[in-house]
Formats: sequence, C-alpha cells, structure tokens
Amino acid sequence: MVRVGLDISQTAHIGGVSVYTENLAKQLSKIVDLEMVYFYSSLRKPYKGGLKNVKKYKLPPILFEMLFNKWRNVGIEKFLGPLDIFHSSDWTQPPTKAKKVTTYHDVIPIKYPQWSHSKIIKVHKRRLEIVEQEIDFVIAVSESTKNDLIETTRIPEEKIRVIYEAPAADFKVQPKSKVEEFRRKYKLPDKFILAIGGIGERRNLSRIKTAAAGYHLVISGQDIPWLDLEELELLYNSAHALVYCSLYEGFGLPILDSFACGVPVVTSNVSSMPEIGGDAAIYVDPYDVEAIRKQIKAVMNDEGLKKELIEKGFKQVKKFSWEKTARETADVYGRLV
Repeated sequence: MVRVGLDISQTAHIGGVSVYTENLAKQLSKIVDLEMVYFYSSLRKPYKGGLKNVKKYKLPPILFEMLFNKWRNVGIEKFLGPLDIFHSSDWTQPPTKAKKVTTYHDVIPIKYPQWSHSKIIKVHKRRLEIVEQEIDFVIAVSESTKNDLIETTRIPEEKIRVIYEAPAADFKVQPKSKVEEFRRKYKLPDKFILAIGGIGERRNLSRIKTAAAGYHLVISGQDIPWLDLEELELLYNSAHALVYCSLYEGFGLPILDSFACGVPVVTSNVSSMPEIGGDAAIYVDPYDVEAIRKQIKAVMNDEGLKKELIEKGFKQVKKFSWEKTARETADVYGRLV
C-alpha cells in the first residue's frame, strides 16, 4: 500500500486546474493500492467535496506559499503525517521526506510573463527553483507543456511524463427540451457561437469578436456568468459552434467538453490545441482575423461540415478519461516507490 498526499487546495477556485485536481483526486481514491490523504487550505471557501481523509485548514494561501516556498522550515508531514509520495499543486512546493511529484498545466508565468501579474511570476519562479532542485517526477498535461518545460526550465526530460486530462465532467448530448429551457433562462439566441472568457489577452477575445461580426457571439464569464457543471453542459449543448482561438493553452478542456456535447470546434493551430483536437477540429492562425472569420462562416453555414466535425469529435473525446489519467498517475507513484 502506497500512502500518497495530494494537495487539492486548487479546488477552491474556478478553472482548469481545479477541474483536473477534483477529477484526479476522485479517481485516485478508487485505486485499491493507494492510501490517499488530501491537503486542503482555503481561508474563505470550506471544503464541501465528497473525498474521505481530507485535512482541512483555514489559512490564507499566501501564508502557505511563504511557509512552503520561501521559509521552508515546516514539512507537509506536519499536516498529513508520514507519506511515501507527495503530489503538489502548481502553487506551492512544501518540504517533505517523501518522493515528490508535481503537475505542470502550463508555463505561462515563465514563458509569457506579459500575461501574468508580477506577484504571480515571482511565486512561480520561486517554486520552479525548488522543483528543479528537488522534484522526483513531473507530470505534464500535454506534449506541448512538456516541450515548454524542456525549453524554459532545467528539469531533465527523463523526469517528465505526459498524462492527458479529460472532459470537465461526463458531458453528453442533452434533450432538446432541456436545452431550450436553458436558452430561455439566459435569453440566448437560437444560433450562436460560444467563446470562453478569461483575464488578459490570452483568450484572444478581441480578434474573435471582430471575426464573429454578423453572428451572435456569447462569451462565458462575460455575456453569461460562470456556470456549475450541470449548466455548463447545457451551455455547450446550446451552442452552434465553439470558437476557441486562444493564443496559448496548456491543455484546452473546452475542446473536449464541446466534442462530448456534439459541438464543432474552431481552434488555434498553436501549443496544445492541435494535439487535443486531433482531426476533429478546424485549425486557424489565432492572429489571423480573416482566417478565423472564414472558418466561422464555414462551420455556421455548412451543415455537412458541421455533421462531419461532430462525428469526429465523438470519436476523439473517447481517447480521454479521468480513469486513464488516474491509472497513469498511480503508475508514476508506483515507479518512484
């Protein structure tokens, strides 16, 4: 039996890292060879998940960041007890006598500092120095992220393994009646393009808005609030297409979420997006507004193309599952122990 500590503090927040952490933790808890213990720290959001053996602390994240990344005088065993493996989040790297595993979703603060706040850059650089010196194994969520790590850090390639993520939840095509009810609730048009909101320039929303002129464009987090998983599934089901022409993504969960809901995808030909979309998406240069406009027009007006993309999307999304993610992660633990 391998005793594994996993930092699940990221589940207090919204976003891809939270989705990854929550789904991985849930699936790892089902593996009989692992004794899982979870570290959760949030000042404002109490833990309300269904995991067992969660050690909960009501302290500000900045305190743990200083404690684990800067002062480094208290080990994670103080909070979780003896461990064989400690799997850290992307925010802190606590001292530990156990073997150390961490997941890198992207290297945005290092590779694209212009998209990050100076304080976030400082935290990630400080943590990276510890990772480079101490880490036993790094999980990268895509080949793109692995290549970025090799390019921007001193982590040896032999210490990095790609383990893919999966759709945010068990999304599927929903009945038309539920979709129509959802549209009415949020006053959505019958035929619209969905884009994913975000802070800063990375999601490329200014170019997407220009390219989508003449069509109804709905941006999650702006035109419609951030939704829970049940309503998020209905949002994807309501859309005619997803336009996800981001400038950079470590993985790109919305691509798989759209595939699972039978929604065609126009996305970027950079970073991880072609890797995740395979042959099931339409790819464009995210800096080329005319190219984005052309492919929006195609997917919005060509029913044959739309049908073809939907069928390919259903096949592509089956290649990804959280059970597989957990099995491959547990394999990393086993090799280290």
